[in-house]
Amino acid sequence: MMPPNSQYIQQFLSSVLSQRGPSSLPYSEDVKWLIRQHLLSLIEIHPSLQPKTASFTHNDGRTVNLLQVIGTVPMVYHQVTYNIPVIIWLMESYPRHPPLVFVNPTRDMVIKRAHPFVNPSGVVSIPYLQNWVYPSSNLVELARNLSHFFGRDPPLYAQVRPDSNPNPNPSQTAHPPPSTSFPGIGHVSQVIRPAIPPGGFQQQQQPALRPPYGAAVKTEDREEVFRRNAIDKLLGSFSEDIARLREAREKDVDGLFNAQGVLKQREEVLKLGLKEMQDEKEELEQQLQMVLMNSDVLEGWLRENEGKLKNLGNVDVDTAFEPCDNLSKQMLDCTASDLALEDVIYSLDKAIQSGAIPFDQYLRNIRLLSREQFFHRAIASKVRAAQMQAQVANMAARTSPYAL
Repeated sequence: MMPPNSQYIQQFLSSVLSQRGPSSLPYSEDVKWLIRQHLLSLIEIHPSLQPKTASFTHNDGRTVNLLQVIGTVPMVYHQVTYNIPVIIWLMESYPRHPPLVFVNPTRDMVIKRAHPFVNPSGVVSIPYLQNWVYPSSNLVELARNLSHFFGRDPPLYAQVRPDSNPNPNPSQTAHPPPSTSFPGIGHVSQVIRPAIPPGGFQQQQQPALRPPYGAAVKTEDREEVFRRNAIDKLLGSFSEDIARLREAREKDVDGLFNAQGVLKQREEVLKLGLKEMQDEKEELEQQLQMVLMNSDVLEGWLRENEGKLKNLGNVDVDTAFEPCDNLSKQMLDCTASDLALEDVIYSLDKAIQSGAIPFDQYLRNIRLLSREQFFHRAIASKVRAAQMQAQVANMAARTSPYAL
């Protein structure tokens, strides 16, 4: 069951966790919704704990605005329920790292010396905090563990100063209850006992006072009663409208949080796409640089051989191109043989379609020509690889003139 002010708490958490800018809380955006759920679950089970924002000062002097939960955690000691005041700070790295828990003694309380889970400054260190695992660990289990370990060994005690008034009844001697004697706690002029349980002070019921006999009883005016009833009805109507508005706003906030998560995912996808485009751009720039280098080589060759074209006259096609090296000559021979065999195979296809040659002769010739063509293409592939390697070495040697 949620506390009566649960709507206010939900509105408060939605407001502080959705703030942006310098005044925003220093929590990661992808866990703010989880923090809100942890706090609401804790308050639903322990209404005595209330969330708020406060300034926290680190050991290095830095001051930061954080969420804290302040209130009391119940514990059972010797079959009596006591309330231990605590403060739970949600640090910047929460919930990936555990919160910081303090006991918050009042003026009439002291921290037990040499406590196994609470140091003299009030910092709590229980196994649940030391073994905090994200995202399974939460504040509800933390409060349950605090109640368990505090019930085994209470960390706070109430110090009761002796009464200056003499005991009016000498037959009744004040003795501390058995549950107030703990080893390791010394006292001189004070009686040490556990923190006062809730509901320890009960109000005495007093009988209702009746008017004396014969006294006149004052009656209320009908108009005043009607006016008060009308005001109560209006206030109830306004309260219902405000509750509906708050529920609608909370749904809007939940939708905004969900949209924020979707936008974060899309942002990651866009970043990945942008990185791929940048990598592709770099590859294209490298290819462009290589094309420019090859263009410079071709333009240089054209400039060197442009004057020779006028002096050639009638050029024999077979001698028009002269390979510059043995690899180029071998490549030219292999390519010419490959193309010639391709023409022969095409002619045989036309001949078998027209019925000029028998089918068995066609198959025999195709087998021989294909085998020969395969060898020419294999040699051309090896020559091409050797030429590419030589070209890379040549371009590496030409890199220095184009270096920036």
